[in-house]
Amino acid sequence: MRVFRTLVLSLLLVSAGLTASEPLDGLAEWIEGERERWEIPGLALAIVRADEVLLAQGFGYLDLERSREVDANTQFGIASLSKAMTATALGLLVDQGRLDWDDRVIDHLPGFRLSDPWVTEQVTVRDLLAHRVGVGRLFGNRLTFMPAASRDEVMAALRHHDFEQPFRQGYVYSNAMYSVAGILLEAVSGQAWEDFIEQHLFEPLGMTRSNTRLSSLDHNAARPHQEIRGELVEISRRDWSWGSPAAAVNSTVSDLARWMRFNLAGELAGQSLFSSDVLEAIHAPSNLIGFDADYPGVTAYGLGWGLGRYQSFHVLRHGGATDGINSLVWLLPELDLGIVVSANRFTGFNTALAREVVDRVAGLETTDWSSQLLEQELESRAEAAAAREEVNEQRQSGTQPSHPLETFVADYQHPLYGQVEVFLHEGELKLKLWQDDSQTLRLEHWHHDTFKARWSNPAQREKFVWFSLGEDGLPGELNVRFTLRPLALEEGVYPADYTRDVRYLKQ
Repeated sequence: MRVFRTLVLSLLLVSAGLTASEPLDGLAEWIEGERERWEIPGLALAIVRADEVLLAQGFGYLDLERSREVDANTQFGIASLSKAMTATALGLLVDQGRLDWDDRVIDHLPGFRLSDPWVTEQVTVRDLLAHRVGVGRLFGNRLTFMPAASRDEVMAALRHHDFEQPFRQGYVYSNAMYSVAGILLEAVSGQAWEDFIEQHLFEPLGMTRSNTRLSSLDHNAARPHQEIRGELVEISRRDWSWGSPAAAVNSTVSDLARWMRFNLAGELAGQSLFSSDVLEAIHAPSNLIGFDADYPGVTAYGLGWGLGRYQSFHVLRHGGATDGINSLVWLLPELDLGIVVSANRFTGFNTALAREVVDRVAGLETTDWSSQLLEQELESRAEAAAAREEVNEQRQSGTQPSHPLETFVADYQHPLYGQVEVFLHEGELKLKLWQDDSQTLRLEHWHHDTFKARWSNPAQREKFVWFSLGEDGLPGELNVRFTLRPLALEEGVYPADYTRDVRYLKQ
């Protein structure tokens, strides 16, 4: 099959009048110009084809101070690109006969519980990895702000979560379910997820600069950046402790070139981690997503991989976004082609770059994807800014809280989201989530009993909270609007089309 794919690629190049080296001529210079146009501090790119690394190179700098240039060995937090690695780690156990994709989760984790007892009994390993449980996006992704939580605590909280879609009848992207998958891996293997990934994936694949912990980053690691109120600034790294199986891997494009070569060929340097059946199961569709206007055709999700098309080619792909770092990987088996790019700010340029590479390698008609996507990004940001201003204009002037600030001071509780402490500090109301000092927000009066809550970390931006009065006329409930997907992050967390209002009861 691999020889056939290579032959197809050669015929494509011949039909386009290209040699194997010509498609990428001038690409590095083009990337550097576009990096500056998109105002990206630094990025790295690797391209592999037919088990050959065509390019592995860095562009720009680790930070705004230009303290060091990005290179192919610069570490980036690759966030959700980690999901395919967790699925692959479980595939090792499947190949060893210690696990089956269709094993029930409760047979390995008796403490696993969801709000529906019947669904709890039915959820399989495949369900966790294919995002088809129906639980976890609004809950699981927002609880990534819980650096002090353990994976067991998060799994225990899931029993209080409502289903966002019926079980196995939709696609609900869930970091929380991948956290459960990591706990399951630990239960079956007897090793911590972090140690298992490093020992059984990174070591045999020669991914020597990849790791699973923030503490393992070294001096050649990209710093995250975000535009806040019109200024691009360096921000803090995100600690994914409890959600490590979903998003904690740090890697380089040189290492990810090896990862892509393994996934394309099923082996690396003659070494295969498991049988071809296991890799086929990981790459096969397990959950229908729908239709994607940007990639015409049916889209689906495998086990840690998104599946779709670009032009006429089948693509396995995934994005990875953590605070101020954005990564993208594309595999095109028909071309025996793999592309990975990481940038140290949120940017749509990654997609433009992936399309540019495919167009060049496949000899397709040239399209200025970078200009098209930059224009779309600027338009979406302008629309988000206008929508944000509409929210601001709805603020009612001349109001005040219904009671003195000290009346709102109390502990408020929610079975899923835990405890919120509202307290006074130097005359200001503050709110602390999850009994964690690092998750403290300052409450600024908005109108009536509604407040705009600002995180101490400016990269997390702000959210709205409001108090409701009880039968006695005193504050009895605290409502927090958690935002999952703002219209445009760099224009602010609100407005958003994907939120969850959580009601905490006064204790």
